Amino acid sequence: MKEITDIFFDLDHTLWDFDKNSELTFKRIFSDYNIEIPLQEFLEVYLPVNRKYWRMFREGKIEQKNLRFQRLNEVFETLNYRTSDQMIDLLSQAYIDNLSNHTHLFPNTFPVLDYLKTNYKLHIITNGFYDVQHKKLGNSKLSPYFHTITTSEDAGVKKPNRIIFEYALDLAKTKSNSSLMIGDNLEADVEGAKAFGMEAIFFGKDDNYKGLQIQDLKELKIIL
Repeated sequence: MKEITDIFFDLDHTLWDFDKNSELTFKRIFSDYNIEIPLQEFLEVYLPVNRKYWRMFREGKIEQKNLRFQRLNEVFETLNYRTSDQMIDLLSQAYIDNLSNHTHLFPNTFPVLDYLKTNYKLHIITNGFYDVQHKKLGNSKLSPYFHTITTSEDAGVKKPNRIIFEYALDLAKTKSNSSLMIGDNLEADVEGAKAFGMEAIFFGKDDNYKGLQIQDLKELKIIL
């Protein structure tokens, strides 16, 4: 690995445990709005549907407002749960309002960030929405670790578009050949960063991927 000075992390599914925090959020709002669907049954449908709509969002095939409505609408239709468009709008907004209140992180997040911050400048590049992502970082006590935070709303494009990496590196005042990206999405985080000339580490498991990959953040202490 080249001489690295700056490390860029994805946020959701990499540091911030999106699935756990999302589950807790739905548990709360289903209770508040008397939605009579077993939570685990809902989540089994919701999680892949949500991934599908986020892929569409990355590819510019759907706008933010439509994403928030349509992912819930599709899940309810799949589960044959009848409700109104107004209720879906209410649930969608309640989900956004409450999601960042939950602060579960992946194991070893703080020890690893404490270890890395002594030798590297740390940053965030995320496709999430500006307000929500900043609230997640603040409520989770992550904000102090990062010199810069780049969201897709800041850059005007989403990963893997090279413009968001260019924007983030300009903001961080660093170069691609001294930067490393760490994220859970092979296309958006890893391939997007590599296409821009950055090193990249995949946080996940894919037997077909031949590059650096980790399944626990503590493995970064061995690599870096």
